Amino acid sequence: MIIIIDYDTGNTRNVQKALNHVGLENKISADPQEILAAEGLILPGVGAFSLAMKELTQRGLVEVIKEAAQRGTPILGVCLGMQLLLEGSMENGFTEGLGLIEGICERLPEDPTMPVPHMGWNELVVTNDTPLTKEVHGKYVYFVHSYYADCEPDVIDAFVQYSIKVPAMISKGNIFGTQFHPEKSSDEGLTILQGFKEVIIDARITSD
Repeated sequence: MIIIIDYDTGNTRNVQKALNHVGLENKISADPQEILAAEGLILPGVGAFSLAMKELTQRGLVEVIKEAAQRGTPILGVCLGMQLLLEGSMENGFTEGLGLIEGICERLPEDPTMPVPHMGWNELVVTNDTPLTKEVHGKYVYFVHSYYADCEPDVIDAFVQYSIKVPAMISKGNIFGTQFHPEKSSDEGLTILQGFKEVIIDARITSD
């Protein structure tokens, strides 16, 4: 069972529909026991970083997510959910994140020809092979964001060119993130979710 973490700040229903499409049994939940028992976790998100962390904290889910990560549970953060995986964000002043991947969220540079927020379809350039990046090099995916993950190159699996090279996919061990919305990215997004399904299956086999 995959748990889509419910903290009232995510595109949860569309994520659920996409998971159903790729054949991943799932449930939307904020129950710590269900989260810790899950074979994989999706951390969605739309909105402000500080409000999202506040909601996760109030629901007692910050330490739960960290514990799941330490146990080796595959975790996928989507859009704001990916940013929450990092050490923090400079949005509205510094806010501490989950700290599962090194990096800080910074605001996208202003450019008259490339407005902020960055909205629309951009071409993925894959820089690291993972189960999630298979078959998506050169494919277009859908973004809506104003902040980007300022990370070291070794955790960046794909980027898109906007006003800067924007990290589009990151990972470290069992932790994965997509700055774009795979659930809104047509067949390419489903391919990426299928890759996450492979990660979960591999983790299941390893634990048996």
